[in-house]
Amino acid sequence: MNFIAYDFETANGQLHSACSIALVMVKNDEIVGSYYSLIKPETSFHPKNIEIHGISPEDVKQAPTFPEVWQEINQYFQENRLIVAHNASFDNRVLSGCLAYYGLPEAHYLSLCTVRTSRKLYKELPNHRLNTVSSYLGIPLDHHHHALDDSLACANILMQQAATFGVAPLKQLVKRI
Repeated sequence: MNFIAYDFETANGQLHSACSIALVMVKNDEIVGSYYSLIKPETSFHPKNIEIHGISPEDVKQAPTFPEVWQEINQYFQENRLIVAHNASFDNRVLSGCLAYYGLPEAHYLSLCTVRTSRKLYKELPNHRLNTVSSYLGIPLDHHHHALDDSLACANILMQQAATFGVAPLKQLVKRI
């Protein structure tokens, strides 16, 4: 499989409040690279979000803005590129929200959600949260809600699903964004 797994963390409930992003590049079923950046949002932090991911306004004081980060990573979000996330609807909405907020062109890519694949393939699980699925599959998740650790876990979940079940049941859940 060839894909990019990604994850955002946000400063608050606003879709343009991304405060960190990570990408994990997978080529031929191997992790071949990763990218992580804090992002300085143009909005305030909600205490609940800080509690979840541990990123504070002080942490992003010197961080690049979303347009600066997007300049570095936009080549990964191409029309026929598979972009994977655990709860992809959230991450895709954050990406779309950031692009719209900063007046940047929409991204078009293929999207696959490992929450959806996990619901389909692991019906016996009590829930399909990232930490639950990771634990069930024996995939390390050291710092849940750290964008890079979450992206690595997501990539490993999808690779393990493809190895166990093949790509056919996964392809059925791919959406065009």
